Amino acid sequence: MPLWLIAAALAAPAAAPEPAPAPAPPAAVTLDLGAAQVLELASAKAEAGDVAGAITLFTALAKDPDVDIRAEARFRHGRLLEAQRQFGDAAVLYRAILDERPNAQRVRLQLAQALLLAGKEGAAAQALRQVQAGGLPPDITRIVAQFQSALRAVQPVGGSLEVALAPSSNVNRAPRSATLDTIIAPLQLSDDAQAQSGLGVKLAGQGFVRLPISSRLRWTARASGQGFFYGQAQFNDVAGSVETGLEWRIGRSRLQPSVGHTRRWFGGRPFTTANTASLNWLRPLGPRTQLDVSASAGHNDFAQNDLQDGAAIDLAVGLERAFDARSGGRISLAAQRLAARDPGYAAVGGGVNLLYYREIGRSTLFGSAGVSHLGGDDRLFLFPKRRIEWLVRAAAGITLRQVQVRGFSPVIRVSHERNFSTVGLFDFARTGVDVGITRAF
Repeated sequence: MPLWLIAAALAAPAAAPEPAPAPAPPAAVTLDLGAAQVLELASAKAEAGDVAGAITLFTALAKDPDVDIRAEARFRHGRLLEAQRQFGDAAVLYRAILDERPNAQRVRLQLAQALLLAGKEGAAAQALRQVQAGGLPPDITRIVAQFQSALRAVQPVGGSLEVALAPSSNVNRAPRSATLDTIIAPLQLSDDAQAQSGLGVKLAGQGFVRLPISSRLRWTARASGQGFFYGQAQFNDVAGSVETGLEWRIGRSRLQPSVGHTRRWFGGRPFTTANTASLNWLRPLGPRTQLDVSASAGHNDFAQNDLQDGAAIDLAVGLERAFDARSGGRISLAAQRLAARDPGYAAVGGGVNLLYYREIGRSTLFGSAGVSHLGGDDRLFLFPKRRIEWLVRAAAGITLRQVQVRGFSPVIRVSHERNFSTVGLFDFARTGVDVGITRAF
């Protein structure tokens, strides 16, 4: 059943029709319309094909002091934008309604549909989990569950872009100490090898293509990139990747085999090249929970040090759950095996990461924390101890949807990393702040 039918099933009974309008007054007389009449006038303009006129009135009514008028104007405006295939802009309007009325399940369903049509499949699935966490009538719950299990992104081409200021206390992840203990003698680091703070610009983006092969099989291709750019070019960190594969739906599960190629540059010089093959399995576990399992194998080639070259194997399991209509979380477990020509660079690692988000008013708060462990196969030649590390990460942030410019809102993230290592070269601390913009849904 289409999602708009679900929305219709949840809709409140229609209000009584407005009284027949009085004859139009002479042109010289000013007609003082109430908000409800302006709302009906906007809808009439939309039905008559005057989209620009309808949007002007809906936009004005979104500032009305009556929350009911604001919500209805935004909802009708969103439906009009969906008809114009402006799904991302429609999602922004539905999110604005939910900021004021978090339990408006009809609107949250419409948000899920708009996100789906905008190609934001993951966000649409999350919205549906929040719908069910908030409670629905049994018949509607079954329909939503069927929709969730068959969730398909109908947008064949799409992408995203993120721009942020990114100050950091340690842009080069340099050691905490100015000297390193070696088997020969203490080694004094040069000034540019020590921790450098700086204000950078973060640019990140991705684009994708999804083409159907059959009702259950799609070919997919994705390109993505991320870069941190600083005043001192030797600290610029840029990475890009391309990936292609298949998306196969089997019952309630989704299986995605793919191959990919990644390159990274540091300071404008080639740093690493990686070729990988991966397999991802996604399955809903009930109406509010989703399981995500992935495995990959590949080969890393380090441009500056051939002794680090070798195979890499990664395993990850994630469990995401909507706690209620406004909050949710995720727990992730990961394991990794890195091979290398020099056993000192080969290692086995693993870790756990927790994520929590909560919508409060017109803002979304989020926080994460994680810890991971790495153990080297052998010691590196210059250092007296085998590499043993514990990396602790924590981050928190907020999206401020009360501030919007053309559907985009500011997002602020604060993060801290501390890597405890038996090898001084890898023992570092880093604190960073991202101040950027993101889509307001």
